[in-house]
Amino acid sequence: MNETDKPFKKRHYKPWIITLSIILISAVGLLAGMPGAEDFDAFDLTILPLLNAIFNSFTFVFLICALVAILNKKYKVHSRFIYAAFVTTFLFLLSYVTYHALAPSTPFGGEGAIAALYYFILITHIVLAAAIVPLALTSVARAWNREYERHKKIVHWTMPIWLYVSITGVLVYVLISPYY
Repeated sequence: MNETDKPFKKRHYKPWIITLSIILISAVGLLAGMPGAEDFDAFDLTILPLLNAIFNSFTFVFLICALVAILNKKYKVHSRFIYAAFVTTFLFLLSYVTYHALAPSTPFGGEGAIAALYYFILITHIVLAAAIVPLALTSVARAWNREYERHKKIVHWTMPIWLYVSITGVLVYVLISPYY
């Protein structure tokens, strides 16, 4: 008996995707304007941006592995790497929210061309990070519902955007880390 022979009930994930997307994007947006906690000294908060970069690096690697797996028609391996990317993205989000709830915003200290590059990468990263939330959730929901043709159509957008967001997250850290 294969997967298509088993009884299957399609689920309606759209309300969950919309709700989760609004909550996550709003929480991150609200944190951007917060001053941070006063006199927090339980541990050195600058470890968290490094963890963010590490989690983003793993997400990037997992996505590349998922892409290679799907191109080789290794569907189970592909889905495992996608789930791994979701886990590291979730861990990134926990670390990111913790850092921005506790630490004041770190201004970028570079000037000239490096500042222009930094802000270009940062702005595109932020905009596309917001877009990736509903895209990634919709992509996985379509796979769960065995809507493989619709899944393929959306992942042509989701995969490159998610790859860009994960690698630019690392670049943002590399560029701003001297100013922590």
